[in-house]
Amino acid sequence: MRLPFVLARRFVAAETFADTVPVLESLHSGGLHTTLDLLGEYISDWKKAEEAAQIYAGLAGHLGAFSDAHAARNMSIKLSMLGQKLDEHRCETLLRGVLDHAKANQVFVRLDMEGSDITESTVRLFERVYPDYPESVGIVLQAYLHRTAEDVARMVALGARVRLCKGAYKEPARLALQDMPSIRKAYLSYAEQLLNGTGYPALATHDDTLFDGLKELVSDRDRSSFEFQMLFGIRPETQKAFVDEGYQMRIYVPYGDQWFPYFSRRLRERKENVWFVVSNMFRS
Repeated sequence: MRLPFVLARRFVAAETFADTVPVLESLHSGGLHTTLDLLGEYISDWKKAEEAAQIYAGLAGHLGAFSDAHAARNMSIKLSMLGQKLDEHRCETLLRGVLDHAKANQVFVRLDMEGSDITESTVRLFERVYPDYPESVGIVLQAYLHRTAEDVARMVALGARVRLCKGAYKEPARLALQDMPSIRKAYLSYAEQLLNGTGYPALATHDDTLFDGLKELVSDRDRSSFEFQMLFGIRPETQKAFVDEGYQMRIYVPYGDQWFPYFSRRLRERKENVWFVVSNMFRS
């Protein structure tokens, strides 16, 4: 049985791109920037991977029509949707095709980070394509992984644009930090390294403790040299408050009919998210 989309409406903009456009425009009118995120992951069929690449290329064209390049022409893609786990080199061919369309339309593409089973592959693919698309592609790093210290150093050396987040996947202790104080400490250390580099760091979190620490780190910095990021539907008042304080705030806006895994992760993150969905199920 297919679950009704109304359950996910808090965290997912719409099931189609056409229905997502008004959401993007509303966020832009409020001074927020956006990154469009087509939901889906871990494709295991080359035909579907090629279809995903065509959809991504089409999205680059659609986003290129927005007048404000910095605010609106951003998209996030998952390499697992391009057949990453089937054949890394074939995945790279599809990725380069997407990046060609992005470059032509002045669209910035963020390579999303998924589970630790493909972290090294994702970093490796990024390092292979980055020299040909330095203005068009960036990557996500997850602070809780033990390997991230090395990955941050690799990205700083490249001058690449990094989106830093805490990490949303359940990983074992041999691969990832498990307690929040340690994760926060690592996050702030990596954020400082990225801010001191030549890239344009995106600091993604919903954690007030991290926000306090990050504001201290950026207190004397040019606010056009970095941005904060949050997810669509989570603490919109806080998102707007950052804009009012003069910070750049970008919202990750997911859409598509493959919303259930993403929706489930949001519910697991915070008890109040579960209450919000239950309390609104029967409202008109």
